[in-house]
Amino acid sequence: MGNTNNLNKKNNYITIWLYLSLFLVFSLIFIGGLTRLTESGLSITNWELLSGILPPLNEKTWENYFFLYKQIPQYKEINFGMSLAEFKYIFWWEYIHRLLARLASLTFIVPFLYFLIKKSFNFKQIILYSIISFLFIFQGFLGWYMVKSGLISNVDVSHFRLSAHLLGAQIILSLIFFSILFRNINKIYLNFYSYLILFFLIIVFFQIVIGAFVSGLDAAKIYQTWPSMNGNFIAEDVFIKDYLYSKSFSSPSHVQFLHRLLAYLIIFIFSVIFYFLLKNKIVYFKHLFIVLLAIIFQVLLGILVLISGYKIYLASLHQLGSIFLLFSIIYLFYQVSISQK
Repeated sequence: MGNTNNLNKKNNYITIWLYLSLFLVFSLIFIGGLTRLTESGLSITNWELLSGILPPLNEKTWENYFFLYKQIPQYKEINFGMSLAEFKYIFWWEYIHRLLARLASLTFIVPFLYFLIKKSFNFKQIILYSIISFLFIFQGFLGWYMVKSGLISNVDVSHFRLSAHLLGAQIILSLIFFSILFRNINKIYLNFYSYLILFFLIIVFFQIVIGAFVSGLDAAKIYQTWPSMNGNFIAEDVFIKDYLYSKSFSSPSHVQFLHRLLAYLIIFIFSVIFYFLLKNKIVYFKHLFIVLLAIIFQVLLGILVLISGYKIYLASLHQLGSIFLLFSIIYLFYQVSISQK
């Protein structure tokens, strides 16, 4: 009886750890999105792995942070003449984002090491949680690598590095959610439908990357009409052949059109998945309906972001919507993979 109680208590602690980590990474992505949308990401120009834990505590420190910000192109070309009070507004977004990143990393890695010492995991769990721990550490370096791209000659961070940073966070979140679902599952059944859903998941991840390009290039601030792009299905300055060259992924018009096109592709692929899974009674309708709702929610928000003139709160909701879409797809994969049909 005592061993059973200890085992249940240990399992409860692991469950709390995973859900807390999931919540913190979710919050981190939310704050990170707002940091980007408010153009606050370059307000702290130093790495400050340890010294940056505490915020500025006196006016002298504030002035020093502000002085460093005045040296970069974003201030000189976009925010020249900004007051200290205005600087504090963008500073706090970046500071909270960095603080939350530290907290999320420590919340996952430290308990993992403790449970590892206590031999609480099987081999597969050790591999999975080790990968997640590495990704947390790598995210810190990737975040700084992203910030560096906007400190010398650019007024903003590289949209390529921005997308890599966002993708890393989404992968971490997805892996934690995956581990929660499958933690007590001894056997999974991978079949054609499982692989089809995984393919669909990869397409959605690619869409998230292109969405980060849209954000990084401010591509939603042009062609703010739907379903046409100012009267045309394909904007006049978009040429399909250009997608053969990397420069097209730095063109706001090309990136926005690709983001729209991928949305249509996602709807089509899921329609196929919906039909076959329902026809063959692989899962219940409610499991498919959750994904369908997430897709509809995302599409409507994407349209609203455009036609509203790029409202920040709508763009933020659109980013959060991608998380719920990922969760719904992973949950569908879970349902299919535990089914013996």
